Amino acid sequence: MGADTASSRAVLIAQLTDIHVGFAPDEKPEELNLTRFRAALKRLIDGPNRPDMLVLTGDITDHGDAESFAKTVAMLDGCPFPVLPMVGNHDSRAGLLGAFPQVVPAEGGFLHYVVDAGLGLRIICLDTLEDGRHGGAFCERRAAWLAARLAEAPDTPTLIFMHHPPVVAGIDWMDPAPDEPWMVRLRDVLTGQDQVLAIHCGHLHRPISTQFAGIPLSVTPSCAPLVAMDLTPIDQDIPDDRELITTEPPTYALHRWDGTNLVSHYERVGDWQVLARFHAGLQPMIRGMFAER
Repeated sequence: MGADTASSRAVLIAQLTDIHVGFAPDEKPEELNLTRFRAALKRLIDGPNRPDMLVLTGDITDHGDAESFAKTVAMLDGCPFPVLPMVGNHDSRAGLLGAFPQVVPAEGGFLHYVVDAGLGLRIICLDTLEDGRHGGAFCERRAAWLAARLAEAPDTPTLIFMHHPPVVAGIDWMDPAPDEPWMVRLRDVLTGQDQVLAIHCGHLHRPISTQFAGIPLSVTPSCAPLVAMDLTPIDQDIPDDRELITTEPPTYALHRWDGTNLVSHYERVGDWQVLARFHAGLQPMIRGMFAER
């Protein structure tokens, strides 16, 4: 387990996604996305819920360049918990491997791997990158790899992390086409895999909850500025002045596994006013709540 502040009865898995380091590198004194990343990391490290590990579910950089990956690594220097990096469509495999040499390419050069999270929980990180494509990909070789990994431990609770959500969420300009071949291929592999507790994604820059192949699927909001909440159809030939990107606060997920149950929490990072603290005057209330258990 990680820090003393984490529950000895649970594993805490933080998820940060879509950091997009390098989007506006000329901003002073620091590019906006690095500032947002710094704030989110500070909350994870110094807050009350320091995780046991941190999963970065892709689009770590905006251009996949070595300089942006180097800035990311510098920000993570001294991080008191392991970091599990993954590629998104804005990243490059070569850039990620140069920055995170602990990631070992699998057969075919894909950057997918399996991690033991503790308390009998297994994490599978998938590679959904197709160079030059905004949307996801999951070829036959990746499908065979995932099927083999699931067959290795059919009774072990498993979480799957991936960058691209294999669903149509209703954000028209960000969505895949319904039943794209890669999504069908992934569904075929995951159908009936009862050990998979949940699928956690990024890419869409918004909090989203749904199901895929009968498995709960969630999208964690971005660390970089969020995609605007607009579910109306968009016509690419008619600029309608709709909102596309907003300055909503950076957000992270904290997935809590106690050996039996998985619960996911989401926190926006900002300067919030504390309205109540646990002091002697509130002790009777807290005791009363425990007494009701």
